[in-house]
Formats: sequence, structure tokens, C-alpha cells
Amino acid sequence: MALSIFTPSVTGMDSQSHALQTVSTNIANINTVGYKSSETMFYTLLGSAPVVKGSAASGLSSSRVDTNGVGYYDRTLVSSQGQVVSSSGNFDVAINGNTNAFFTVRDSYSGEEYYTRAGNFRIQTSGGVPYLVANNGMRVQGYIANEDGSFGTSIEDIVLDYLEEIPATPTTEVQIGANVPADGVESSSYGIMVYGPNNNGANMSMVFNKVADKANTWTLSFEMEGATVTTVEPVEVLFSSDGKLLSPTDFNINVAWADGSSNTVSVNIENMTQYAGSSGITSIKQDGKEGGVFKSASIGEGGIISALYSNGQTVNLAKLALSSFAAPDNLTSISGTLFEANGASGNAVLIDNGGDYLQPQALEQSTANVETEFSKMVVIQRAYGMNSGAFTVADEMLEVIRDLKS
Repeated sequence: MALSIFTPSVTGMDSQSHALQTVSTNIANINTVGYKSSETMFYTLLGSAPVVKGSAASGLSSSRVDTNGVGYYDRTLVSSQGQVVSSSGNFDVAINGNTNAFFTVRDSYSGEEYYTRAGNFRIQTSGGVPYLVANNGMRVQGYIANEDGSFGTSIEDIVLDYLEEIPATPTTEVQIGANVPADGVESSSYGIMVYGPNNNGANMSMVFNKVADKANTWTLSFEMEGATVTTVEPVEVLFSSDGKLLSPTDFNINVAWADGSSNTVSVNIENMTQYAGSSGITSIKQDGKEGGVFKSASIGEGGIISALYSNGQTVNLAKLALSSFAAPDNLTSISGTLFEANGASGNAVLIDNGGDYLQPQALEQSTANVETEFSKMVVIQRAYGMNSGAFTVADEMLEVIRDLKS
């Protein structure tokens, strides 16, 4: 009896041991963000000599059918979608609705790029530069924002470089709707908040003064503490006899601030009326904003990373990039959440409008399932026990042969 009698049971125990290791790894990563579960696959090992059929003269032979054990290999179900759940992290983001989409991360030491579905990102400062990094410290790749809020066309390390304070946004347009009393007053005043290049806002009074010798006619002037307001030319406002504004509907004013700065403001009064009754403001709109202090940064809709300031203004910093592959399930698994491109998977291709698949303040959970893994574990345990039993029987048979020969 050849020692090869042990091969099937030995390879069986080895394969089942490895399968148990795979199951254990899946169970251990049941709560690992972006983890893709693996499974062990088995294949038959064939003997080295073919079985010959027919006569020697015929030259016919069959395929190798003298099985001699089992081999194994692992495969990772990369394109499976994990459950997406809400989270509280400002830099948490999940890919939802596209299983062939991956975040790109770069190893700052080797320069190699890898791919992941784990979106639990954080800020890590290196050399005084705040980078957005994955949980393993690799730098997340994306498109950096330009000064006008648009984004670049090539991906690079995302740097969260924001201003601690942003200046005021000067007012350039004002729209006001209000009523000028038709009788009983000689003047009427309306307050409008106006912002300058270096000013966080001051109240400007727009004053209507009745023209004595002209019906339904008012002169318009402006008063403002800490600034001088002038019009390009004197403004005379004319209403119809039924209280509707005739002219002008809009005009420009210049605001000269005490610090030497100035801004030109377009004023629209087409919604002014002249009816009997009190003077009342119905609406005021202006496009200026006070300065702001940095409050927080976060990933928002479309994968856009922006800084939020105390005045409610947001400033774009970067946008996440997503990549896809011709055959994502063939990616090489570097770890449970990190993958590498190869010839079988194809090269990474950037996804246009990849932000459509991103869900901010959410994370994709592990695809490992407790019930499934425990079911596999029971089968593996039984298979291992049966292979162990076969090994024991083979050993006893050899002992019998040994005793007969002695």
C-alpha cells in the first residue's frame, strides 16, 4: 500500500483548515466598513498517470481520472454591495447604487494607487499640510477646487486647506418693495443693510422727500453712518395717480466707506408703491454677506468637500473621484478593504458624474453575513472530521500491513 493513501485526507484537512480561516476572517470583519467577504473554492487534484483504454496498438487513452486529493483557492466578492447606514462623521461617505465604483487612495511612500469601498475618511496632517486620508493613512484622491469654486480635471491628493476667516461679500444689488404714504407726510425713510469690501454691514437709510410743486413726485437721497452714499445723478421718483411706480425702476449708487474702500450698488425699486396709509416694507433683498469664521468642513452632496463659515457661506475645497474597472471581481485583494488593479481587472477608469453615487454621512457596511458564515463553518467542521477519520483508517490499514510483514 503506497503512502499516497494519505494524500486525499491530508489535502482535505489542509483545504478545510484554510476554508475555516477564510470563514473566521469574514466573521472577524463583520463590522469592518467596506469589507468584502471572501469564500474558499475547491478543485480536484488528479493523478500523474492517465488510464489507458483499448489495446496498445490503438493508442487511445482517457483523461486523468485517478483523483488524488483536493486543492483550494480564494475569491473575493468585490462587486457585492454592503448595506449603507447613516453615520455622524463629517468625512464619512458611502458609494451607493453602483457596485463597480471605488475610491482611489495613494500610498505617499511608494506612490502606488489602490482602490477601496471604505469611506470612513479623516484628516491627517503631514508636514503641516492637512490631507484627507483613508483609515490606513493612504491619501484620498480627488479634484481640487479652483478659486471660482469649479474643480480641476486631474486627480491628486486632497488637501483641506481652508481660510480661518473669510472677508465680507460687498453688496452689489438691492431690491426693495415698500409703500410711500400718499398723504400726511413730507418724507419717508427705509432702512437697508449694506455690506462693504471690509465691512460687516451698516444700515443705509433710503429717504423719500416730497417735491412741493410736483404731484406724486419724490426726491431720493441716502444717509449712512460711517460711509458716504452718492447717486450718479439726482434721483426723482414719479408715481401715477393710482399709486404705481412710473420711473425710475432702478439706478446705481456708490458707497464710499471710511476705510477708503467702496462698492457700487444697483438699486431696484420697481415694487415701490404710493398708496394711502403707513410706510411699510414688504420685501428687501441684497446679495452682500458679512465676513465669517471657519466652523467645520465636511463631505456633502456629489462628493464635494466644503468649508462652512459662521455667516452661512460655504467654500468648495475638493471633490472625490471614483474609478471603475472592466472586471472588478478580478481585482487583487491587498486587504479586506483595499484592492489593486491587474491585467485581469483592467486599468482604472474615472467615472464621469461619480458624485451621483455618493451618499454623505453614511458608510457601506461589511458584506459578511453571520448566518451564512456559521452555516459554512458547520459544513467545514464536518468535512474536516471526515477527512481526519479517513486519515486514521489509512493509518490503521498501514499498521496491519506492517504487522503482517513482521
